[in-house]
Amino acid sequence: MEIKTVGVVGAGTMGHGIAQVAIQNGFRVILRDVEDRILQHARARIDTALKKLVDDGKISEDQKTDTLRLLVTTTNLAEMKSADFVVEAAPEDFGIKKAVFQELDKTCRANAVLATNTSSISITKIASTTRRPDKVIGMHFMNPVAVLQLVEVVKGVETSSETAAATHDFAKRLGKTAVEAADFPGFLANRILMPMINEAIFALMEGVGTVEAIDTVMRLGMKHPMGPLALADLIGLDVCLAVLRTLHEGLGDPKYRPAPLLVRMVDAGYLGRKTGRGFYKHT
Repeated sequence: MEIKTVGVVGAGTMGHGIAQVAIQNGFRVILRDVEDRILQHARARIDTALKKLVDDGKISEDQKTDTLRLLVTTTNLAEMKSADFVVEAAPEDFGIKKAVFQELDKTCRANAVLATNTSSISITKIASTTRRPDKVIGMHFMNPVAVLQLVEVVKGVETSSETAAATHDFAKRLGKTAVEAADFPGFLANRILMPMINEAIFALMEGVGTVEAIDTVMRLGMKHPMGPLALADLIGLDVCLAVLRTLHEGLGDPKYRPAPLLVRMVDAGYLGRKTGRGFYKHT
């Protein structure tokens, strides 16, 4: 299938990053969110990222202007009717994703692929809420989208080989490396990453080490680019908690039980960088 117009549902951290990478690679993008305020913030962040590329001499001012012209923002989900490929990047909540996919199913063309950026929820379960489960697939980008090369591609039970091939091709055109993962809770990335973050939080809660000590051990001892607690702040503590709960419920293994400290911090609204406070304070 030929992909010219990409729909992105959700203009938050992941959504605006996906939109940015798509327009930088020549795709027309329809970016949708529920509030104009969120869309304006997303456009401003994309503009800032492109301006940095201009300042670094990687693109010209004219290229920046032409790239931004490819971005259309809207609060109306019906605008997705012209999209060839849609990526849903709504919050990690099945109820929200179900509502989005049911509306996309009604709105989008019959041959449009409906991808979800979920990091842990079953693709088969999401696909079953539509009348086109063969056209539904997981396309899990990493944060920050513009920097990290990996995309997890996850097929549901009924995802067609044509849909998978189109998704792999789309990922390649975005400059990403696609890795297939089976439709199990957490897929590959979060099946491995979240238990590490959770164990770091348990170690902090039990007084084994400070925030700085835990992150320094992983950065200097294991050559990680950032420590697990700093990474949790970047991802969002609420997202980490949602993924761990999906792993715990889906696999039934107590080793995935979220650390009580993580639950308390989310309850307190300490979600990391997006709220200015998590394991670290952020300005």
